[in-house]
Amino acid sequence: MAFTRATGKHRRPTRASYRSARIAGMASLATAGVVGSLASPALAASSSGRLQTPDAPGRAEMPLPETPVLGDYLSESLDEQAHSQEDAAVRAAAEAAAKAEAREQAERARERAAEKAREKSAEKASEEAAKRAREAREGERRPARGASEDRPAPGGYVSPVAGSYVSTAYGVSGGMWSSGTHTGIDFHAASGTSVRTVAAGEVVEAGWGGAYGNNVVIRHQDGTYTQYGHLSSVAVSSGQQVTAGQQIGLSGNTGNSGGPHLHFEARTSGEYGSDIDPVAYLRGHGVAL
Repeated sequence: MAFTRATGKHRRPTRASYRSARIAGMASLATAGVVGSLASPALAASSSGRLQTPDAPGRAEMPLPETPVLGDYLSESLDEQAHSQEDAAVRAAAEAAAKAEAREQAERARERAAEKAREKSAEKASEEAAKRAREAREGERRPARGASEDRPAPGGYVSPVAGSYVSTAYGVSGGMWSSGTHTGIDFHAASGTSVRTVAAGEVVEAGWGGAYGNNVVIRHQDGTYTQYGHLSSVAVSSGQQVTAGQQIGLSGNTGNSGGPHLHFEARTSGEYGSDIDPVAYLRGHGVAL
């Protein structure tokens, strides 16, 4: 009957079985040596590595059993140590590379933050410079503070808001005015600022004035009229006599208004549409604007 074996790939002996086989071989060698020395002291090994018996020269020489070499075991252990050291070196290199990448990312993040801070600082400085320039331009339009703002001019007239300036000129075009143009001038004034009559006269209207909000209209001795609109409150009543510089109300944002200010008009009559340039009107009576 022919010799057969199981089909499939032969598996290499495991390291444990390989070591067990070598240890068993060493044990067998030791046992053979002890037994041979006790039973046949006359046995001797020839130079060829085979045992000979003196009483049976014609008999075949018996080969010595093979013994596993201890160097193989040591070599395998050294290989394992080398692989372990190599794996440790690879892991250490990977960790070092990861740390280096993290440091680079942190440095780039710091650089981006610093750049944003510089841009924000430059933007803030630009805004402050623009604000100072606007304030300088507004200061050029404002009259110098002094007694002329508080006391009537030689013609008996004063500015309706002390220390203020014209923020919207006369005759400016725009859809927010029913006539299509600005029929007066606007004085810069926060809500609650004192508003005064520019000259002596009689109050002909005091109260709600439609698009003008709370307003006061005064007829002066030369026959002209002045109007004060968008007031937050009125301090006079119709038919009352007032003097130049007398408070007639407080500025506000009532009626058709885009924000707190004083709307001031000058007219040649009490009719709407008889308006004249308020700046020229006041300057003609000695008021510096």
